[in-house]
Amino acid sequence: NKIFQISRKDFEGFKKLFHRFLQEKGPSIDWAKIQRPPKDSIQPYEKIKLKGLPADVASSLNKLAVVKLNGGLGTSMGCKGPKSLISVRNENTFLDLTVQQIEHLNKSYNADVPLVLMNSFNTDEDTKKILQKYTHHHVKIHTFNQSRYPRINKESLLPVATNMGLTGENEEAWYPPGHGDIYTSFFNSGLLDKLIAEGKEYIFVSNIDNLGATVDLHILNHLMNQPSDKRCEFVMEVTDKTRADVKGGTLTQYDGKLRLLEIAQVPKAHVDEFKSVTKFKIFNTNNLWISLPAIKRLHVKNAMDMEIIVNPKTLEGGLNVIQLETAVGAAMKSFDNVLGINVPRSRFLPVKTTSDLLLVMSNLYSMNAGSLTMSPKREFPTTPHVKLGSSFTKVRDFLKRFESIPDMLELDHLTVSGDVTFGKQVTLKGTVIIIANHGDRIDIPAGAILENKIVSGNLRILDH
Repeated sequence: NKIFQISRKDFEGFKKLFHRFLQEKGPSIDWAKIQRPPKDSIQPYEKIKLKGLPADVASSLNKLAVVKLNGGLGTSMGCKGPKSLISVRNENTFLDLTVQQIEHLNKSYNADVPLVLMNSFNTDEDTKKILQKYTHHHVKIHTFNQSRYPRINKESLLPVATNMGLTGENEEAWYPPGHGDIYTSFFNSGLLDKLIAEGKEYIFVSNIDNLGATVDLHILNHLMNQPSDKRCEFVMEVTDKTRADVKGGTLTQYDGKLRLLEIAQVPKAHVDEFKSVTKFKIFNTNNLWISLPAIKRLHVKNAMDMEIIVNPKTLEGGLNVIQLETAVGAAMKSFDNVLGINVPRSRFLPVKTTSDLLLVMSNLYSMNAGSLTMSPKREFPTTPHVKLGSSFTKVRDFLKRFESIPDMLELDHLTVSGDVTFGKQVTLKGTVIIIANHGDRIDIPAGAILENKIVSGNLRILDH
């Protein structure tokens, strides 16, 4: 602490996490004790929906705040600054769509649902600048910052930072410690107490890049209409696992508690079993509904128990470091009356890559008041599998390669590799594979209809 005059609260938080890391060795669970969750511990969404909605939806909405996890940068998609400021649909950013969704709710039901952004030191300044444009929207917006922890040299276990700076040699020395930090940072910011004083009872927490994570009135109604002594303190939305989701955390019964099991906790010998779609059929969407008074109670009692995720990294100079993180869903076992709800896949629409971006920009989805829904013109409600090659990784390059986004209503699978461009009004159907070998280029002509086609070799369309 003498080296880093970091905030006392950040220092205490990091010290606690670091001491636990030194004491723990290997995976934190005993595989033999893992059991299937009891049947009633994970409810189907359809059952929740059957209850219908009360006449007075506003009174429930007025007890809710929406929290978006906004600590990530857009670097994996080749963008500078916060990921939430990337345009995803009709020039609207993730943040624009979020504000539109909540504003629509507030106007439709004459309610007062605030938006809370958990920023990191990486995103706070840029986010606050952009928030000015929402001044006249019908949404109160609050922000708080998650902690800033020092990266640790893997060999010496000493911090790599030499001072508190974030530039020069210290540019890579600090990190935000995962979204499990929400509980401590939220409490320390004073915002938790402020929202409780305003009559808020629950927060709906989700990743800002999950475009399916909108406020669901049926889940909210379910939370609000339980006996006060049996109120759910924590609800995790899960959905059916596909082969694309094998690394996602799942729900298990362990020591008599429903808890989240992440791949990082699984002993190496059981990783394949963990990835099995038949044994573990659901995964965590990271859409969570959490009781505010319960967060306060657990924080005050120092009873919030989350596993440490040891995340190894290699810095630009080649130095191997570790960063200690926690996940917001891991605290589930600390709460009372917890529940999983198996929701439709439509509530999990993350945009992690430009392949995901292509899907949400296309006519597969229609947009209304900031919310994306699958087009009724698509016969099957499943999302196509899209895999774009490295030439498309950066958003800027991706946009240059499409004169317009193709019609994908009847697409099942798209693979594109190499130097490929698409003309205007291209239609893709069934399975389409386009591979330009090294040194070759393929220009898909305007108006082309590709149905169950493999395109390879060299196809240049030159202006004349």
